[in-house]
Amino acid sequence: MSASGVPGGAPGILNEQAIEEKGEHARMSSFVGAMAIADLVKTTLGPKGMDKILQSMGRGEAVTVTNDGATILKSIYVDNPAAKVLVDISKVQDAEVGDGTTSVVVLAGELLRQAENLINMKIHPMTIIAGFREAAECGRNAIEARAMNNSSDSARFREDLMNVARTTLSSKFLTQDKEHFANLAVDAVMRLGDAPSLESIHILKKPGGDLTKSFLDEGFILDKKIGVGQPKRIEDAKILVANTPMDTDKIKIYGARVRVDSMAKVSDIEKAEKDKMKDKVDKIIAHGCNVFINRQLIYNYPEELFADAGIMAIEHADFDGIERLASVTGGEICSTFDHPEDVKLGSCKLIEEIMIGEEKLIHFSGVELGAACTVVLRGASLHLLDEAERSLHDALCVLQQTVKDRRVIHGGGCPEMVMSKAIDELAQRTPGKRAIAMEAFSKALRAIPTIICDNAGLDSADLVYQLRFCHAVPGSAMGIDVLEGKVGDMQDCGIFESFRVKEQVLLSATEAAEMILRVDDVIKCAPRQRG
Repeated sequence: MSASGVPGGAPGILNEQAIEEKGEHARMSSFVGAMAIADLVKTTLGPKGMDKILQSMGRGEAVTVTNDGATILKSIYVDNPAAKVLVDISKVQDAEVGDGTTSVVVLAGELLRQAENLINMKIHPMTIIAGFREAAECGRNAIEARAMNNSSDSARFREDLMNVARTTLSSKFLTQDKEHFANLAVDAVMRLGDAPSLESIHILKKPGGDLTKSFLDEGFILDKKIGVGQPKRIEDAKILVANTPMDTDKIKIYGARVRVDSMAKVSDIEKAEKDKMKDKVDKIIAHGCNVFINRQLIYNYPEELFADAGIMAIEHADFDGIERLASVTGGEICSTFDHPEDVKLGSCKLIEEIMIGEEKLIHFSGVELGAACTVVLRGASLHLLDEAERSLHDALCVLQQTVKDRRVIHGGGCPEMVMSKAIDELAQRTPGKRAIAMEAFSKALRAIPTIICDNAGLDSADLVYQLRFCHAVPGSAMGIDVLEGKVGDMQDCGIFESFRVKEQVLLSATEAAEMILRVDDVIKCAPRQRG
């Protein structure tokens, strides 16, 4: 709908190339865009969800194979403003708790699908929003009452973590080896204590072998080789981590014009360059380090000087690698070397060269941050390893949240049915049209187990109504057992989820749906004139 004018011939307030959609048109276009995004990712939901192939149109046309909601939505170009809201909540969910990125988008899409029906019944958006808010609060209280906290018993808490990790990995690429990777993830997170930071867990991908050859290493592994003629093993290492150019003072002979009247003068220039490089190396050696790791190139001459001094020099370490290395060894990244007393060196008990597959790497053991560890992923191809890393990262994030919050709830559609039942009961006690909005919210929640069943090729209508029947009994822990294709007890199946993840899904989806419901006007600005 153009906004270049208004009825009666009065001039419009917007540029004639601007586009404005009002009222029903604006609301419907928002609903359609948001539901299209939800429909795009809903086939990836659950243990039997499908993968998507994402192909870049840039140089090289890189291919990504994934079923991670946040990765899919980050990779696609979206023009609809409401769809962008759902893409953003998926990114926030990924950053906040690491998992539930598909669930949050699907739930928001189902809430808007129900809201569309209510608006067609001439119920005002503000009435719907009020009902949705009360329903979300009621649902949150219902699952909070059912949450379990076994943190007082370390053995039971570890089993809870294992169940949460298995459930998270069940819907990921690593589902075939979920027992192995659940153990890896729980061991890595439990090493970090009560306030785990995923910065201390380094994930290293090495093609070769198969996924079951992946392992957890206590220490830090840097994907670099030790220089020629330098010590391959150092005990009680004092590590200087730097980000500095080793040829700062070097004149680029081929890029500069130098007039000399004899070859002896050229020799003098080269000697002056070497002297300046030697001065820098001497300043570094004066710090008392026996290992020097640089983000940038070190070049042959300084490397030779370090080798003569018995110092291990490692060049061109990737920036993520040296930042994490500085953190786990307790050192600081420095760029200037005039004041050795102000520089904090890192330390570790042993540095040695190791082999993984056919490649040499550098292993740091006995680091200052003793909880730090490296997960080495093996696999047939880089595409496979990239997806394995995303799956493992999601599991680590969920475990990190569970260690912080410590509450777990049953999975497999059980929490959605618990919330749905509590909201239906609240709706029966609520007068007016808000009760209709609450019932719609309850129906949207039941869509989650329905989609999980549909993606597994099961009879969703039959199973979901069986589930409703089971949840008529107070305290029921029944959910969808996708592997057996029937309703099962989630406690016996060991299907648990982090309370924090489920709570975040509920609140984020409700807020996103509310934001889109409030829209009654969409204005697209006129394109900027060039020239």
